Amino acid sequence: MVSASDVTAPAAQTSGEPLLRVIGTFGLAAAIVNITIGGGIFRLPANVARSLGASAPIAYVVCAIAMGLIVFCIADAGRRVPLTGGPYAYVGTAFGPFVGFMAGILLWMLGTFATAAVATVFASSLGLLAPALGGRWGQVGILTAEFGFWSLINLRGVALASRLNSIATVAKLVPLLMVAVGAAFFVDGGNLRMASVPAADVARTSLLLIFAFAGIECALVPSGEVKDTARTVPRAIAIAMIGITALYIALQIVAQGVLGGALATSVSPLADTAGASLGGWARSLLLAGASVSMFGHLGGMSLSIPRIVFALARDGFLPRALAGVHPVHRAPQAAILVQAVLTLSMALSGTFEKLAVLGNVSALALYLGCALASWRLRRTHRANDARGFQHALGGVVPWLAAAVIVWLLSGMTLGEWLAFGVCLGAAALVYQVRGARFSGLASLAFLGLTSFLDL
Repeated sequence: MVSASDVTAPAAQTSGEPLLRVIGTFGLAAAIVNITIGGGIFRLPANVARSLGASAPIAYVVCAIAMGLIVFCIADAGRRVPLTGGPYAYVGTAFGPFVGFMAGILLWMLGTFATAAVATVFASSLGLLAPALGGRWGQVGILTAEFGFWSLINLRGVALASRLNSIATVAKLVPLLMVAVGAAFFVDGGNLRMASVPAADVARTSLLLIFAFAGIECALVPSGEVKDTARTVPRAIAIAMIGITALYIALQIVAQGVLGGALATSVSPLADTAGASLGGWARSLLLAGASVSMFGHLGGMSLSIPRIVFALARDGFLPRALAGVHPVHRAPQAAILVQAVLTLSMALSGTFEKLAVLGNVSALALYLGCALASWRLRRTHRANDARGFQHALGGVVPWLAAAVIVWLLSGMTLGEWLAFGVCLGAAALVYQVRGARFSGLASLAFLGLTSFLDL
């Protein structure tokens, strides 16, 4: 059994982390944008159009409102808990080590499998752009090179990694903005006429879109390396989420306006939109932009996810060696290397796709935990900066967010609930027996293996 002396809630460690606080508002906002805008946006407009046609922007607005409530809670909790771990630290500080551990496992699963999935798609995309890199061995080489590159960058410290992530964010936004602005001059107004859409279709599509906005929970993991957390976190979240929402809606409208009914059947909707409006060169640029976007996403995740391992080790759930920090670069190098090896192994195996179905419910469960943590932390942890965020709705928004999340969870299937319940049960078992039978690293591997077997 794990006793109180064996592990500690993050609340017990509100200061003194041996990490450098060098990430500012722009750097954190760029990290949120970089992680949130991965490869999905290059295909997303077609998926939404199949469900809603020209009425698709309605789902974006509904989703943006839901995410607005959720990110309010995340930002409010984030400014009160300046610890590495993001949602894991917020939930653990509010509700103690067991609930925090469960949140940490969910966050780790989300980040690890998402990174592995995007890495595989990135390798396949490069193989299409450069046929010499295709085939099984070509993919192995690409995957090894991409994880090796980002690991080396992160081993050198958070400052360099943050700068490169900012550059990657700008690089991925350039082709997207080109389509949003340039193709707007070729929109056919007739393609934008909205038909009546059942509310159920909007609700289901909004549920899917939630995860086009997901990523903030991973981007906030390096909170222990953010300057002036109380001000930086909410400002960065606001900048990033407003920008992402505006860009997504603009891209959906432009793609619908240019392609019309063909949008729903397009395999590469943004690239096809660029080609139909600006020419073949623009289509090629968008295809290359998708690879750049995914590569940048991998950089952001490679910066964030090892900090979950670091935070779990810091609090006694994993071997203390994984909480070690390099004396010069102040980076959690052991956690970075272990996470890189784990994620590379999953990407090479190709079996992790079975867990994609758990991403939806896991993310929403994390968001629910953050909403409740925000409510509790407002009662127990006074923020360093009482201005700006304090207003009459502060005590109401967490419950509104919780209601929205429960509504979205109602759309999950029985199979998804069963798989999610098995994983939570396995995590709870690991927590209880870790001290007696498992080392911390074995516990993490055990949970990952159990997750694979569930599906």
